Amino acid sequence: MGLPLNGLRVIDLTKDFAGPFCTMMLADLGAEVVKIEKPGVGDETRTWGPPFVEGQSYYFLSLNRGKKSVVLDLKKKKAQRIVQSLVVDADILVESFRPGSLRRIGLDYETLRRRNKALVYCSISGFGQTGPYRNLLGYDLVAFAMSGIMSTTGEKGHPPVRVSVPVADIAAGHYAATGILAALSRRLVTGSGDYVDVSLLDSIVSWLSYNAAYFFATGKQMQRMGSGHPSIVPYQAFRCKNGFLTVAVGNDEQWRSFCSATGLEKAGKDRRFSTNPLRVRNRSILVPLVSRKLRSESVEHWSGIFRRSRVPCAPVYDVARVVSDPQLVSRGMVVRKGVVFPQLGSPMKFSSNSLAMKPAPSLGRDTNSVLGVLGFSSREIEKLRAEKVVA
Repeated sequence: MGLPLNGLRVIDLTKDFAGPFCTMMLADLGAEVVKIEKPGVGDETRTWGPPFVEGQSYYFLSLNRGKKSVVLDLKKKKAQRIVQSLVVDADILVESFRPGSLRRIGLDYETLRRRNKALVYCSISGFGQTGPYRNLLGYDLVAFAMSGIMSTTGEKGHPPVRVSVPVADIAAGHYAATGILAALSRRLVTGSGDYVDVSLLDSIVSWLSYNAAYFFATGKQMQRMGSGHPSIVPYQAFRCKNGFLTVAVGNDEQWRSFCSATGLEKAGKDRRFSTNPLRVRNRSILVPLVSRKLRSESVEHWSGIFRRSRVPCAPVYDVARVVSDPQLVSRGMVVRKGVVFPQLGSPMKFSSNSLAMKPAPSLGRDTNSVLGVLGFSSREIEKLRAEKVVA
């Protein structure tokens, strides 16, 4: 049995992170993704480095596996007509241009749906296709700063910090893929496609989750707590002799197990810590007590004891430990065989088939083959190349 999206074609007019992350997910699921890139450098992320692996940016490689690359100069009419021709037999188009700019070259949803009423068209932008900020430039850091989440990161009394991966981009890429798949599902009934509008800011604001609920419930801003949790204690990273260990005590039974495992029986019998609301209320007393205890032994010592006692915990891994962890390796989350450059696997697992990880394309690798499918002869392709329509 084939992959879930086998037989579907995606026209990818995205660059940077959010859009390519979305279309990479679709490629992992079996869709044919035709990435349209501009002449010269192509997607900007091809230049983001070092490091470069066999001439390819590590950043680009992380976001564009399994795609085809076609170089078209969309400023030229002939290139625009090529995309319009590709859309006739396509199922999905994803774009990340500035709102309204594709309308000027005839590649907007309203124009293309006249060629293919079943087309699912998704726009990903910083602030969305409507609203007073629609024309502002929006990157991940901009959306993250405006989301409210950044105001809660870092330690109390210190500046807010950026998460080391672009969470607004990732959120938008996920929501875009989800919206596309929902539209495809409805198309099975109606026969018609749809338009999906996703913004980085909307996406990351939706991740506020209990931060927003806390504000709605109290009218107060949640304070920066480092790795701590506003409503669960102890639930954070603690320093041990040789590194950091996270402890996630989610209920009172686990608290009693934690106290027994650490020899903190006195704390386990203390009424001030007997329930989670009381532990939260008495955080300033409890956390230093736990910190002193855990600092006395190594990460390995405590993690072994906690796991035997059924207390949720985990060392704070660096990337080297992540990619060698036996659980992740057994789940296929690190792919080393059949690829030039190791890559992360997909977290989606299917009983009927495993997802195949294909490498990212070199710039323009598939231009000739894709144009050939459209009926262009070798001579016609060479003429387009001479006219700098394709490269």
